[in-house]
Formats: sequence, structure tokens, C-alpha cells
Amino acid sequence: MLNFQTQRMIQAAQFQELYFKYKNNILIGVLVIFYSVGTVGLTTDWREDFLPLSFFNLLLSFVLLLFARYEHSRKLYYFIFIAFFTGMVAEWIGVHTGYLFGNYSYGENLGTKIFGVPLIIGVNWAMLVMISASVASFIPVRWYYQVILASLAMLLLDVLIEPVAIVSDYWTWEGAIPIFNYVTWFVITLFLQFLYFRFKLAEQNKVAVALYVIQVLFFIILNIA
Repeated sequence: MLNFQTQRMIQAAQFQELYFKYKNNILIGVLVIFYSVGTVGLTTDWREDFLPLSFFNLLLSFVLLLFARYEHSRKLYYFIFIAFFTGMVAEWIGVHTGYLFGNYSYGENLGTKIFGVPLIIGVNWAMLVMISASVASFIPVRWYYQVILASLAMLLLDVLIEPVAIVSDYWTWEGAIPIFNYVTWFVITLFLQFLYFRFKLAEQNKVAVALYVIQVLFFIILNIA
């Protein structure tokens, strides 16, 4: 008969096998639940209570995205730092000068700010690059075409996010949103996507693609609600 310790080791191995087998489904399920709850909260009378939790939803999404990665390396975390730093600097320049994106300022629903820019925005830049790249990586073309496709996919998200952000006190514009906001966003995105693909960090990750699709649907619903 097997002793107790051996049985525990077998059970642990079986659990680990089941976890890795169903990990993607579990993570996608968690994302669906949280974004579904968020959609209900932001389209009902609970809206004002849910808006301050937006940063938590973004942070949770990013953490789950990292859990879903097949490959972790120093290069990945170097890139995340680069994307975070690039996003924060670009947004700081934008907020304080208006040169990059136009004249806008951040509201109070995205959590702690540093020099007028919420820290979660830097995280969001990294996350959007990663999920858009995963979408593009499934398209069988050369990597530099995937860079362009990933940048366009990320631009689509920005177009969908902008109207929601304005009415949700994420950020506000002085007047209409200038066209060069989208042009600059695309250029910076193109740079980050180039680094991401050049470092060979893009992977065909189903959770990342699911998160991209979930966010697209989420913001479409909020735009028409």
C-alpha cells in the first residue's frame, strides 16, 4: 500500500496536471466574470460605485495575462518596464504640454497618479501591446506585417476607449479629440510593437486573445449603453 506522503505527492501531481490542462479556460472564465460584472455595474445605477474600481479591473487583467504566458524571461520584464516607462513619459508630456495627444487631463477614477498620470496607465500600455500582439501573431504573415496589424488592433481599442473614458472621468479633453491623438498613439504603439516582436516576445496566447476580444465587446457595449 502507498504511504500517506506518496499519496499526497500523487494527488499534487494530478492537481498540477489538471491545472495546466484547464488553466487557459479558468483564466478566461475569470476574465469573463469580472468584465461581465463590470459591464452590469457601469450600465446600471451602481455606475458611480463601480467607476473607482476601474484600476483594479485593469490590474487584475494584467496579472491574469502574466499568469497565462507560456514563456517568462528577463526580456519580457525588460519590455514591460520599457512599455510602462514609455507610456508614462508619453502621457506626462501629453498632459503637461499637449504636444503629443492634445490638451487633456486625467480624472479621479483610475487610481493613484504621479505627476498627473495614473500609474495604471503605464501598466495598460504594456497590457494592450501584449494582447494586440497575440491577436496579430495568429495571422500567418511575416513578423513586420504582424507589427503593423498589432498596432492597428491596438489603435482600434483606443478609438473604442476614448468616448467611454470621457464620460467615466478617466480623462477629459479641452474641446474635441484631435486627429493627431490617434496618429501619435499609433506611432508610439508601432515603436513598442516593433520591440515586442523584435525581441520575439509575441506568442499565440488564447487568454491574451480572449482578453482583447472581451475588451472590444466591453467598450462597444459601454459606447452604445
